[in-house]
Amino acid sequence: MTERLRPRDVALLAEESTTTPMHNATVEIFEPGPAGFDYARLVELVQDRISFVPRYRQRVQFVPGRLANPVWVDDEQFDIGFHVRRSALPRPGSLEQLRELVSRIVSRPLDRSRPLWEIYVVEGLADGRFALLTKSHHVLVDGIDTVDIGQVLLDTSAEPKELGADEWRARRAPSPFSLMAGAVKDSATDAGTVVDTVRTTTGSVLRGAAAGARTTGRVVDALTNRTPRAESPIIGPLSQQRRVVTVRTDLADHRKVREAHGASINDVVLAAVTGGLRAWLMTRGESMRGIRKIRALVPVSVIDDDLEATALGSQIAAHFVDLPVGEASPLVRLHQVSYSFLAHKEAGRGIPATRLAGLSGFAPATFHALGARVAGAERRKGYQLCVTNVPGPQAPLYAAGARMVATYPVPPLFEGRPLAIGVTSYDGSVFYGFNADRDMLPDADLLAQCLREALDELVDTASPSRTRAPRGRRKKKPEQP
Repeated sequence: MTERLRPRDVALLAEESTTTPMHNATVEIFEPGPAGFDYARLVELVQDRISFVPRYRQRVQFVPGRLANPVWVDDEQFDIGFHVRRSALPRPGSLEQLRELVSRIVSRPLDRSRPLWEIYVVEGLADGRFALLTKSHHVLVDGIDTVDIGQVLLDTSAEPKELGADEWRARRAPSPFSLMAGAVKDSATDAGTVVDTVRTTTGSVLRGAAAGARTTGRVVDALTNRTPRAESPIIGPLSQQRRVVTVRTDLADHRKVREAHGASINDVVLAAVTGGLRAWLMTRGESMRGIRKIRALVPVSVIDDDLEATALGSQIAAHFVDLPVGEASPLVRLHQVSYSFLAHKEAGRGIPATRLAGLSGFAPATFHALGARVAGAERRKGYQLCVTNVPGPQAPLYAAGARMVATYPVPPLFEGRPLAIGVTSYDGSVFYGFNADRDMLPDADLLAQCLREALDELVDTASPSRTRAPRGRRKKKPEQP
């Protein structure tokens, strides 16, 4: 029995291009345990756990004539060695070198003729550490039938759990005739199939018309020597290349600000992001001219019977926030961001962060993927930036005995939005991941320094006796991975 892709998944595939690969990524850094860790151990770990995510051994098969939506079929040529890959940095590899490697890997779309995921083990980091980079396509991780593979590779104990590889055998892929016959049968017996096909076909036509209109507009602009004016410095066309920036901060600093001002950790994160964006924009001079707010989409976890259920115990909904980058006071920025969530909190739909962090397994990677799906579905709402913030467990996690010491989300970029931010709290730290278009934002590295300074400003407001951080650019400190 084959399962059809839903219209929203088909739309994601249709809108993917070389400049907008539709995958989420996560970079995790580990300290190897006494038994060590290498490529062979990773392959063994994936083989041991992949049965928990069966779709990771399936590929997308299109129906001839587009009579119905594509279906998921087992990959008869499934090759674990293709999906689990090995890379290395010149020893001792730095965090900057790791980020550059990650930037190049996440820039490449996944191979649609195979299951839509990859995992890289990156060796050669300083102090004997290594990194795992996972890439999973949006259509693969829906939170209903499939979670991110990174969620099932991690344990709460340093003692590895040997679950044993399953005896999986690929089911024979349906023939073109079988696919067409199945499409006709489903259309005749299931009204939902007809509706989904119509939605997909209509959406394809509209997307084609919109793409044609954009192309025509660019030709007219070029012929008339007119350059379209961007509505925001973080709005513009994407290239095929990315630049990944990471920031590691202390959760204790966020908690200190929260306790002093009655905000939530999420409020503090968004206030720090706002302050960081403000300082970064100011380094561009004229870019701050006329800019008061940046419209952000912040996916939030809710309990809502009207939304599609997930296996994680909550649904993900879009919440729009105007980040007050034109406001000079860090405390006022915090209060304005906090106020924007007041209605959401009072409605009683929100999920406490402690509940999310206590979910079985390491769920942040899956929540980030679901947040990206929401951002993709709402991309026509006019927001300029997506910020996903997911609380994780505050106890160490392990992969085959290796302790995870850092985890950085790398959210995808959607057309016209050259910057996306993901945030994960874990084991006493808050990890920020910035994914930026390399051409549109060549100075994205400054974001890390600006965000640190913005967080320092917020901590200063909660610590009257603390020496205030000096204004302006400071000498960059060495980063910890």
